Amino acid sequence: MQTQSVCKGFSLGDLARRPETGSLIGFIAVYIFFASLGGAVFLGAPGWSSWLNIAAEVGIIALPVGLLMISGEFDLSVGSIVPASGMTLAMICGHFGMPAPVGIVAALGVGMLVGYFNGLIVTRTTIPSLIVTIGSMFAVMGLTLGFAVLIKGSTSVSYVPDATTKALLGQFINGMFNVAIFWWLGFVAVFFFLLQLSPFGNWVFAIGGDRESARNAGIPTDKVSISLFMMSGFCAAFVGVAQVMTYQTAQVAGGQSFIFNSIMCVVIGGVLLTGGAGSIIGIVLGTMTFAVVNQGIFFAALDPNIGSIIIGALLLFAVLSNDRFRTLAMNAATKKK
Repeated sequence: MQTQSVCKGFSLGDLARRPETGSLIGFIAVYIFFASLGGAVFLGAPGWSSWLNIAAEVGIIALPVGLLMISGEFDLSVGSIVPASGMTLAMICGHFGMPAPVGIVAALGVGMLVGYFNGLIVTRTTIPSLIVTIGSMFAVMGLTLGFAVLIKGSTSVSYVPDATTKALLGQFINGMFNVAIFWWLGFVAVFFFLLQLSPFGNWVFAIGGDRESARNAGIPTDKVSISLFMMSGFCAAFVGVAQVMTYQTAQVAGGQSFIFNSIMCVVIGGVLLTGGAGSIIGIVLGTMTFAVVNQGIFFAALDPNIGSIIIGALLLFAVLSNDRFRTLAMNAATKKK
């Protein structure tokens, strides 16, 4: 008599074939490693707040970047949108004295406009999104610097928000947990619905699997791609706004780390570089893993270079395990036919 799975329709084999399994294993291993070295401080509120604050910022950007990668596209312009949106907000509210809502709307609009431009060029030409977004990244960086020097005569602009806006977008709860953590959880819920529960998610997977077949099936591939780039621009701009509200200053030079950090979170989270596979849960786990390594180094009093080594090892492990889990899933699907 064969042993039956505990829950109907679920088995350890099913779990092994999930794209999130590798990222879950990676997160558990990394957390245990740094918890053993960081001790009670890392396990307590200081440790949790430290890596959750990092995870919230990069995680908000990693979500749409992950959807873009699932659809087979890349967006490197997020690294320039973060400072551009922050500078827009600080200029409008800090320099010209306009109300906070006006500056926030304008800053988010900048991100969506750049995203729309990226999506339009990618869908109207044969230029790869990697090249398009690199070009827009440098263009936005140059425009941000130029306008900052022209209007303010400086590469940084300060802005002190009102108490309500500060509480909503830049407050530290108990002096440790940034309110951006709750915004991140909200974005996770929205993107989970879009990718896992709505027809839009099926379109994203279909485009990543075979764009031409998806178009022939009646999926509005161009509109989906443009909307994904706009989501990416919006989320990057939101992080830029949150940073200004938190630190009360905008810098022209900033945001570049989000480019590769967000991609690393997505890949560690099980999203295939070739597109067509991934999940929101995996992206969240990948983000948490990256954040734990990023901050765990300091609590463990290790050489910062070790953090880079661990991140690199995780990235290679994720790519290899993603291919392995995909093979398992495809073999299982073939056997069921």
